[in-house]
Formats: sequence, structure tokens, C-alpha cells
Amino acid sequence: MLHISCIFLISLLSSFSPLGLAMLNLNLPGQHPNPEAVVQELQRRVNDSLSRRQMRSTTTTTTTSTCPTGNPIDDCWRCDPNWQLNRQRLADCAIGFGQYALGGKGGRIYIVTDSTDHDAVNPLPGTLRYAVIQEEPLWIVFSTNMIIHLSEELIFNSYKTLDGRGADVHVTGGGCITLQYITNVIIHNIHVHHCYQSGNTNVRSSPTHYGYRTESDGDGISIFGARDIWVDHCSLSNCKDGLIDAVMGSTGITISNNYFSHHNEVMLLGHSDDYLPDSGMQVTIAFNHFGEKLVQRMPRCRRGFIHVVNNDFTQWEMYAIGGSGSPTINSQGNRYIAPFNSNAKEVTKRVGTEQEEWRDWNWRSEGDIMVNGAFFVASGAGVEIKYEKAYSVEPKSASFIDQLTLNAGVLGSRNNKLSKWTAGNNSDDGGDGTVLESGGDEENSNDISGSDMLFPTCSNPILCSVLIALSSFLCSYVSTTSAIL
Repeated sequence: MLHISCIFLISLLSSFSPLGLAMLNLNLPGQHPNPEAVVQELQRRVNDSLSRRQMRSTTTTTTTSTCPTGNPIDDCWRCDPNWQLNRQRLADCAIGFGQYALGGKGGRIYIVTDSTDHDAVNPLPGTLRYAVIQEEPLWIVFSTNMIIHLSEELIFNSYKTLDGRGADVHVTGGGCITLQYITNVIIHNIHVHHCYQSGNTNVRSSPTHYGYRTESDGDGISIFGARDIWVDHCSLSNCKDGLIDAVMGSTGITISNNYFSHHNEVMLLGHSDDYLPDSGMQVTIAFNHFGEKLVQRMPRCRRGFIHVVNNDFTQWEMYAIGGSGSPTINSQGNRYIAPFNSNAKEVTKRVGTEQEEWRDWNWRSEGDIMVNGAFFVASGAGVEIKYEKAYSVEPKSASFIDQLTLNAGVLGSRNNKLSKWTAGNNSDDGGDGTVLESGGDEENSNDISGSDMLFPTCSNPILCSVLIALSSFLCSYVSTTSAIL
């Protein structure tokens, strides 16, 4: 009876904590049961988009049209000349492991009109910080070009979309973007750069809660115990730590169409080699341009299943893809251009691990193009069998990389002119800092299905995790004591 009571207590507490749940069950909430099927579906969509592009080029005499582009994400919304009348269509366009990220779909539209960030505890209506902490789903747009210099970490609540289309929006400053123990966030068309460490102060994370934050790492985007996240068409550079880091059991992530530059440790996936919940991490990295003055970690993986597909790596200083802790890395249809340094030609790096150990790790290169002496060291016994399903749809040749990554980064910054946000583009009127009903999506206002929260969230995840640990210790102690008696 005692053991049953202990199991019940731990199960009850873990149901309120994503971290506790992950520690007890390595199948993370939101983890796809068949990652190879996700890989196969992505390749099918790429092949279909490129085929439509090629068919149009052979059947039309004009070359002025840019649609279809061959990029399945962009073709999903950019080919509609009136896309700005239904901005939330974007939420249907994700691919890969982050395809279930709803963002603020079905929610109201919030217009950021105030670029200031003076108070991290009591943000003003009209500011970005005021929007991202709200409990309800919101589709967040910007009234004009803005440079938002953050005073502290910008801590998001679930079900939010940052939609920077039509404006030139820069997020910089203290801490930058933090996605911690939340779900369903889309970040689209935003510059994120020059982020530095901040903290040791109070920061608000919801309308009803603020708390003390220790010093942040200074990541551009920090994904911490979060799932169903999509980062698309952003430009990231010059941050203190990583440009994008995903750790502590995060999963269901797609990083696509971004432009990375001027940084050392670009992207970290996984907390540590010994953190078992990260074995359930699943990340898609697609159609990105890893550009000038990058050094390493594109990405650096610890555990998990990482699909790196149709990206353009235009030189690195140390290596492109690294890892430890036996991650599965599936590299398909990328172009790797090695630096002139003869000691840095290898794409891959097994970090701090001897060959006897990493020879069984599943690292695969399929359809990649190696330029200037680049080479990919594959590994994994039985990898051919493991990836048989994924390769039933052949990846498109990396010769299409120029087409697929043509518009990587923030749209509008390179001859990609988009419609500026105005209230007149939607059915409702709005003023400074107001929240507008989303045009065309009101019938979905209660639809937050898909990869939804399976359990109630904990308002203080750290406290819940401590309680789980204490309860486990208490049950173990009592059980031992009763056995002795």
C-alpha cells in the first residue's frame, strides 16, 4: 500500500510539471512517435514544391513571377497576393517537427505601437512585453519599423505569434527571447541580435506572476523545456551565448529560412550528455543560410533526433555540425562549403568522444554537396536499415539550394517587399496598443488542438520539480525505514 501511495504522489505531482514528467518518462509530451515519417513527409513537400516551380518555368514565357518559389513554406502563403488579409494562414505552413506550432492562431491580433521596455514587471499596454505575457492566444504585429531594446529577458507565455512581416523589427538588449516551459510559439520575420546577459532582478512572465530571475546566458532565442516552436525567416547575429539554444527536454521544433551570421557558438541542442529527457528532442533545421563569420555549432547536438535538410553552409571556422551523447543526425541535401584552412575541412565533430564510442552513433549524409574539400564523417551500425523509410522519398539534390534558401532571413531586407501592417488590412478597427479580432479566423478562436498541452502546467516549474524530487526521496526513505522495522 505504501508503494502504491508513493507512486500516486509522484504521478500526481509530475502531472503538473513538464520537467518532472520528462524525468519519469523519456517520451516527451509532443514527441513524434515516428520521426522517420516526419522526414519523409518533409521531403515529399519539398519535391512537390520544386516540381511545381520547374513546371511553371517550362510552361510560361514570363520570368517576372516569383511563385511558386520551390520552398514549401513560402509557397504556402507568399503566393497569395492578398496574404496580409489573412496573416494567420502562416500557422498552417510549418514543416518538420515544429509543424504543430499554432502560435496565436485563432486568437486576436495585438498591434505593438510602443517600442520601449522600461519596466519588466509592469509593462505598458502597446509594448511587446505586455503582449507576450498574456494568457490568451495572440497574433502580434507591429505598427511600424522598430528597434526594441530589451531591459531584461522577454519571457513568453504560450500560444503567441510574433509576425514582423511588413515592418523592420529588431529585438536586442538584455536576455532577449525566452521560451520556458511553454508551448505553441511562432517567431517570424524578426531581427534578433546583440543580446547580452541580464537578470538578478524581477521579471513578469504572466499577468498574475512575476519572479526573480538569475543571470541569463544572453541567447538570442532560449528554448527551455518548451515544445511546438517554430522560428522562421529571422536574421540572428552577435549574441553573448547562442543564437538559438534548445535544452531541458524541449522538442517539436522547426528552425527554417533563417540567416545566421557573425557569431561563435551558433546553436546548441540539448542540455548535457547525461540529461536523458533530451533523448526525446526532435528538431528540424531547414532552408537556413549559415553565413559569414560563423565559427561552430550549426548545430551542436546532445542526444535527440536532428534533421538537417537543404541548408546552405557557406564556410565555418572550426566545424559545422558537432555532437556528443549519441544524437541521431540526418543530413540531407545540404551544401557544405569548407573554409580554406586545411585543418577545418571536416563538416562534423564528435565533441570529447573517442572513435570507439561514436562509431555506433547514427550520423548520416544523404545527397549533400561538399565544396572546397569539405567532408562529412558518417557513422552508425545498421544506419541503412534505420533510415530506409526516410529514404523512400529521395531528398532533392543540393543543387537546388540557391532556390530553396534564396530568401533566407528577414523578408523585406533583401528585395523582398512586403505589405506594411495597417488596421485597414483587416476587418476591425484598432488604435494604439489595442487588441483586434483576427480577420477570417474567428471560427477557430477556440481551436487550440493539434499538439496541445496534455497536462495542466505548473505556475512554478522549478518548485514543482523540487517537490517531485522531495516526494521521491521521502517515499524511498519511508520504504527503507518500514522494511527495516
